[in-house]
Amino acid sequence: MSASSRSLAAVSTSPLVATASYLGLVVLLLFVVISSLSDLVGQRSDVAASAAMLAQLEGRTRANTAPGGPAMPTGSAYLEGATVTVAGATLLQRVSGAVAKAGGNVLSTQLDVPTVPAKAGFISMIASCEIEQARLQQVLYDLEAGMPFLFIDQLVVQPVTDDTVRQADPGKLRVLLGVSGQWRGTK
Repeated sequence: MSASSRSLAAVSTSPLVATASYLGLVVLLLFVVISSLSDLVGQRSDVAASAAMLAQLEGRTRANTAPGGPAMPTGSAYLEGATVTVAGATLLQRVSGAVAKAGGNVLSTQLDVPTVPAKAGFISMIASCEIEQARLQQVLYDLEAGMPFLFIDQLVVQPVTDDTVRQADPGKLRVLLGVSGQWRGTK
């Protein structure tokens, strides 16, 4: 036997070399398994994100918003109702609800259904209400940012003239609010 074949036989039968080779192969195998699992987890999260986006685009769920961020309003952009009277009642209910939610009182309402072709499809109302000065902006934002889309056509703000009410709550305002929304009509 030659010297090179003897040194090769000695190295190949050495337990230290065999152990080192075995540990090297085990580490390589663990690296391949961990790498494959991390790729699989990444692909799974991509599939979940794609499914969530598909559901959002199909309108099944609301968009996830960050805490404290603005939320996308849900619902129809048009006033709902089978007739113009029902749609007008929906408008009255929406405005009265926004005022009541802010702690105000609706004193009177008047519904206007124009027959002029330029305003066809729009239903308007005028509401007289009392509300605190600090809550007025909240009411206006609630009406214009929510669904259905409503438009503030008229806003007249006056301090309350009744002395007993003014002394009890000096921040009360009397507000004349003109609001309109679009009704699509019967389907």
